[in-house]
Amino acid sequence: MQAAIRNVESSSGAPPRCEADGRQRVALVRSPLGLVESVASRGDSRPVAGFSPDFQVCLPYRGLFVFHVGDDDVVSDANQVVFVAAGEPFRLSEPRPGGFAELVVTVPPSLLGELVGASAWALRRHPLFRLRRRRAEPRLQLLRARLLHAHDGDPLAADELLIAVLRSALVAEPAVSPGEATRRLIARTKEFVAGHLGEPFRLGDVARSVGASPAYLTDVFRRCEGVPLHRYTVQLRLARALDELPHASDLTGLALDLGFSSHSHFTAAFRRAFGCTPSAFRHSTRTRAVTAASARWRASTALAS
Repeated sequence: MQAAIRNVESSSGAPPRCEADGRQRVALVRSPLGLVESVASRGDSRPVAGFSPDFQVCLPYRGLFVFHVGDDDVVSDANQVVFVAAGEPFRLSEPRPGGFAELVVTVPPSLLGELVGASAWALRRHPLFRLRRRRAEPRLQLLRARLLHAHDGDPLAADELLIAVLRSALVAEPAVSPGEATRRLIARTKEFVAGHLGEPFRLGDVARSVGASPAYLTDVFRRCEGVPLHRYTVQLRLARALDELPHASDLTGLALDLGFSSHSHFTAAFRRAFGCTPSAFRHSTRTRAVTAASARWRASTALAS
């Protein structure tokens, strides 16, 4: 989440800059269709106040934080999309150490209205911006990873990828409005999962930690999040894999660090979710990085000559 589109001067490939609150920000795509930034926190536990004059679609991809706006406390992790309405003050807090990272997409109201089928003036009343969040499906997580890692220097490709990400993010789901006690239970559950993502755990472990019976917890979590707790946890582990794979050298070690029982277990889950193997995804991100570096070198050589 950012202050305003006009205050960002960097472009794809520019070095990151640090805000006064210690968060690191780098612009990945700057286009008439929107500004895409990667924003990373170093894990400072102090709440940070903010304000956005623009509508934003935020795609967390690492860690966990809470988005406080109005009377809502939105627990945000890599399985969520967070929607920021223009003109609302908010706070961010981090209930767990380790920091977080997210892609922040600042979208012109005209494009946003076209994508959600609403006039620009009615956006604030759209279900997504009233509920403030929805669950990110695996397809969106894969598109998010491509937007984060794939910078080939082609503005047309970047614009098309941005539109694909927004279309996937801006899919309204049936409204689920649990009570305050249920929201707190779900928040505690997500905090437990975030803190134990790299290790196996049982339903009873989670239930004891959050103060609910296993039967009740599994029922209420499925109703509120739309998927069972196990699937939610696996999807979080796979989302972390999308972030780690471009830099990983040992896939078996990565699989075990993410809480999978073996390399084959990891590969099967990854292929089911994203339609390719972890090694194929890693190869594609590295190939794009080499292609982009080569294009920048050719451009600099041409200018020098």
